[in-house]
Amino acid sequence: MASVCDQENQMIGAVYESFNDQIKISNSLPIPRPSPDGVVVKIMATGVCRSDWHGWRGHDDDIKQFLRKCGPPFVPGHEASGVVVEVGPDVRKIRVGDRVAIPFILSCGKCRECGDDRKRPTVCENQHQPGFTMWGTFAEYCAVTRADRNLKIIPDGVSTIEAAALGCRFTTAYRAVLQQGQLCRDGNDSSDEKTIAVFGCGGLGLSCIAIAAAFGARRVVAVDVSSDALRKAKELGATHTVLATISNPSKDYDPQNNTVYQDIMKISDGVGADLTIDAGGFEQTCLDAVWSCRRGGRMVQVGLPSSPPKIPMSRVAGREISIVGSHGFSSVEDSSGISGLDHILELVKTGKLRPKMLVDREVSLEEGVQELMSMNKTSPLGIVMITNFRAGINCKL
Repeated sequence: MASVCDQENQMIGAVYESFNDQIKISNSLPIPRPSPDGVVVKIMATGVCRSDWHGWRGHDDDIKQFLRKCGPPFVPGHEASGVVVEVGPDVRKIRVGDRVAIPFILSCGKCRECGDDRKRPTVCENQHQPGFTMWGTFAEYCAVTRADRNLKIIPDGVSTIEAAALGCRFTTAYRAVLQQGQLCRDGNDSSDEKTIAVFGCGGLGLSCIAIAAAFGARRVVAVDVSSDALRKAKELGATHTVLATISNPSKDYDPQNNTVYQDIMKISDGVGADLTIDAGGFEQTCLDAVWSCRRGGRMVQVGLPSSPPKIPMSRVAGREISIVGSHGFSSVEDSSGISGLDHILELVKTGKLRPKMLVDREVSLEEGVQELMSMNKTSPLGIVMITNFRAGINCKL
């Protein structure tokens, strides 16, 4: 396998030495070799996700453990697709030249959670995650373990950019809305009778909007502090939008004077939303999602909270509100022999789901790094996708 940069098995990638330090571009990283059950993927597209920002800021325990064990530097990135360039000796299903979608949860298939009794690979006890437990995808090449179990071949008619968008936010949203949120599996209502409210319309929240609309929710309410984000949500299928204001979460929640709560009550005929999703991960978005949920409704926490919110548990108990966590997505076949990721890829191929509409722009690796670090102050509208690793980079020959 020849390097794009030179003939010494080196590649270009983004690295940081410690949390909150400047993320730098290196043109002398070693190209990884595959594990016996793994492959090496030439990365064609990789998204810039707020989860990568959380990792860089020091909020992720897996990265902390990696740095303690292996030392710096660390390569972020976990939302990607690419072309297989090398396979390990134990790999049987994946071949050199295959275009593959890389799920960010690489489950083991052997622990209690992965076993036949529970079948919960999203909470695998020994999961590998590019960009968290191992070097990630902000580099020309990435070593991916457990390839046969977790990787999925991209079908003709689906681009690597679309497949990369599925790697985290879109599939995470799919699980939050349909699997954990049970939009289409509630015994009392069908999806076309339901109101879903999504709080926080970054890439994850917009993905939730698109999926809820595609699967026929009657009302899809988008809530955000950005008018631009709400306009994008409308394009993706939101039936209603609510412009929120940044408030002080330390104050007691006052529903009578909270415009988000009041607006959602009006939209839902005074009942509240059947399904609420906190896709922002802020204290305010979490509280709004709980308070806006109807009696007997369901609230899904899928955004990563940066601080613990003050959940009104008496309201949760008295109204029998179900609060459910949602973490990533599994590409592993279920008991029927169908993989959720295969299903999503087919929906993309047929045009029912259109993740490319979420891609705000394509950028170079250097631009993507700047975008990640700027999340200290702002959030991109939709998904920023790195598709060029060499723009502006001079390789040492």
